[in-house]
Amino acid sequence: MPELPEVETVRRTLIQLVAGKRIERVTVSLPRIIQRPSEPEAFAAALAGQTIRTVERRGKFLRIILDELVLVSHLRMEGRYGVYRQDEPVELHTHVIFHFDDGTELRYKDVRQFGTMHLFAPGDEFVMAPLKKLGIEPLDESFTLDAFKQKLAKKTTKIKPLLLNQEYVVGLGNIYVDEALFLAGIHPERTADTINGPEWERLYEAVKTTLQRAVDAGGSSIKSYVNGQGEMGMFQHALLVYGRKNEPCNKCGRLIDKTVVGGRGTHICLSCQPLPKVRGKKNG
Repeated sequence: MPELPEVETVRRTLIQLVAGKRIERVTVSLPRIIQRPSEPEAFAAALAGQTIRTVERRGKFLRIILDELVLVSHLRMEGRYGVYRQDEPVELHTHVIFHFDDGTELRYKDVRQFGTMHLFAPGDEFVMAPLKKLGIEPLDESFTLDAFKQKLAKKTTKIKPLLLNQEYVVGLGNIYVDEALFLAGIHPERTADTINGPEWERLYEAVKTTLQRAVDAGGSSIKSYVNGQGEMGMFQHALLVYGRKNEPCNKCGRLIDKTVVGGRGTHICLSCQPLPKVRGKKNG
């Protein structure tokens, strides 16, 4: 957490809250959050006087577009942004503060301290870490069935770890992979090379449908996620398998099972997502 729908929701919220604001100065209280440049003093100096023009997204990363720079921010497990008045008390675990010239502040809070920030000249962020190896965007026009199959179909790896691998398809995490595989009727331990043509079509549609529904609902607040306005997402109320161990499947009534696939807790309906005893036709 957060995954694509949550980051997309934060992006949309931040546009409303900070687009057009001019940064007067930046305070960094946890230097390791700042990955590029290596010195937080240089990071703060570069941002002073810059105006936030818009906020974009690449996978699970935010791209904050400024006058002459791009700030790439990864929220990781617990990172969150919020806008406050300068006279409001600073909450515990607030590590970076962007002070605006209108008397407000964008504050970055991160209890787990895993989040990162990288500063780039425009365009450089796409050819350098952490964005350079990212795969296709599942809600972008470039995400076609052919592109999806080209990335994954010949792999002999289990489908769930493949979908979680950000070098192939970006933005999918544990929640939405479990949900998409359920919608497609595909067992998470199937290897990609055993999935046939109709199954790829179902999975492709399931990925898009699941993510779009989650975006429309403002994401899923499973643990601590809130958007930039402190609001929870609502998609957790529509989850079909994730987090529903021992609850009846909405489709067939069988109890949802929980197992481990690729080191990740995995929710599955064994009736709706059977694991074939005999491997079927490859990639028809």
